Amino acid sequence: MAEEMETFEQPVPSGDLDITEDDKLWGLLCYLLWPLSVILVALMEDKKARPYVKYHAIQSTGLGVVAWVLVVILACVLGAITFWALGLGACCGIVPVLAMFYYAYLAYQGDYFDIPYLTDLMVQQGWLEKPA
Repeated sequence: MAEEMETFEQPVPSGDLDITEDDKLWGLLCYLLWPLSVILVALMEDKKARPYVKYHAIQSTGLGVVAWVLVVILACVLGAITFWALGLGACCGIVPVLAMFYYAYLAYQGDYFDIPYLTDLMVQQGWLEKPA
């Protein structure tokens, strides 16, 4: 009975890196459930040690912070200009959500990808390491 319940993750070959289905799921969760999933990754030693999960956790943190700042600024500016309670300021929150869904989809495909401008900035600052 114990043998039947035991499951083994098969790595998905991606060059010289082994990306498991669990890694892809955690990559997806880093974008969809930001910042909760990123905090969980930081607390779980086995997830933190996986390069794919760590890469997407750090990259989604950068994206989440940039998105949050832009939404706050745009909501204040557009809200002040339009004077409508549900005007353009309220609609600017949907764009970062759509971006998070798109990048979550890409992460679930098992890809290392660059977010324009953000990934390069994070690599230059030493916050993120691109895989070889």
